[in-house]
Amino acid sequence: MTRRHLRLAAVAAAGALALTACSSGNASTAPAADGEVTGEVTMWMYPVIKDEAASKAFWADAEKDFEAENPGVDLTIELQPFAKRDEQISAALAANSGPDIALVTPDMAATYLNVGGVLPVDDAIEDADVFYPSTIEAGTFDGEVYGVPIFQNIATNVVNTKVFADAGLDIPTTWDQVLDAAPVLAEQGIAVMDYAGTTEQTLNLSFYPFLWQAGGTVFTEDGTDVAFDSKEGVNALEFLVDLQEMGGLPADSATASITIEGSPWAAGKVGIHTNGLPAEIEPLRTAVGGEGVEVALPFEDEIQATFGNPGLMALTSINKQENREAAYAVLSYLSSKAFQTELSVASGNFSSRTDVPAPGEGADYETLEAALEFAIPGEPNPAARQVMAALAPYVQSALRGELSAEEALSKAADEARGILDRN
Repeated sequence: MTRRHLRLAAVAAAGALALTACSSGNASTAPAADGEVTGEVTMWMYPVIKDEAASKAFWADAEKDFEAENPGVDLTIELQPFAKRDEQISAALAANSGPDIALVTPDMAATYLNVGGVLPVDDAIEDADVFYPSTIEAGTFDGEVYGVPIFQNIATNVVNTKVFADAGLDIPTTWDQVLDAAPVLAEQGIAVMDYAGTTEQTLNLSFYPFLWQAGGTVFTEDGTDVAFDSKEGVNALEFLVDLQEMGGLPADSATASITIEGSPWAAGKVGIHTNGLPAEIEPLRTAVGGEGVEVALPFEDEIQATFGNPGLMALTSINKQENREAAYAVLSYLSSKAFQTELSVASGNFSSRTDVPAPGEGADYETLEAALEFAIPGEPNPAARQVMAALAPYVQSALRGELSAEEALSKAADEARGILDRN
């Protein structure tokens, strides 16, 4: 596991949490005399299954199945909306009233750990080797695991093969090949690839994959400083700026949203949709007539990399020590092969386990599964979201030609370092 070092930071909820973390509002019962695990566990789950009715049915069944296997534990699964999830969980932690277990992202886990809001879950993971290493590493801080991975997303390239076939070009797989293909396609009014530069888009699905491909990182290894203003970061942004200037990106890339309908892709004016998620593949295919669309592995420059984010089930500080084994039982159930197989099929997401098959069959899923090898689960840091918000407008400025890549990243780094100093 990768050892990650977290810098102590103060957040708004820290004071309240410090006063309440040692107590709990959750009831629990003592272990039964025969050794059966007993207790009450509340879990907050979010809409990883898009269809609301299907989601309710799935989690209701999961609750019943778990309790049938663990009759001494009363599990309550409460479905919550994604909107304001971070604020909701933070408020619950500060008030010491909320879930024992909650679905979080790696950067949320890092933030909550910083204020004592999450607890280690190593004892709930029977065999870490069955998981994709990146999914365990994403929740590992100072040698302990703070989130049981139950699924993972993967983003990779989606190609309109007709664009390249009509131009007599091979589908590019490296940055150099992208740069070579760009002017050829630009003469036909076609962008070699797209880029969603809106600040509403997470940089995990826009700039960061290119930063990683260049061999760069957002933060230094110990998390105490930013590193995106490095030579590698400048190279990544210059790659995008050069493409923009030669017509290799759609004209509105600096502010483009992630919509498909009415986009240059839908008009047949883009060769590669970058950082596409599994749920986007069929809409992308339909938008250009239903044929000639293939999933491809991520680009390669210094390394081959893409974004693949696991969903982590975190054990919160609300959980009482005497109720710990009941929570571990829930986490063990969620990490099992049987459960993750069912969740993968129901949600369309890949499992965090290597022994669970892809959620579908065919070439698309074969390539998506192969792309998991190159997945980077973001860079968890208590200030990750604030730093992202500071950086995004400067990436836009470079794409608009208002600043050079080096100037943009330097100015963004100054702001980001101020954020780190305040945290």
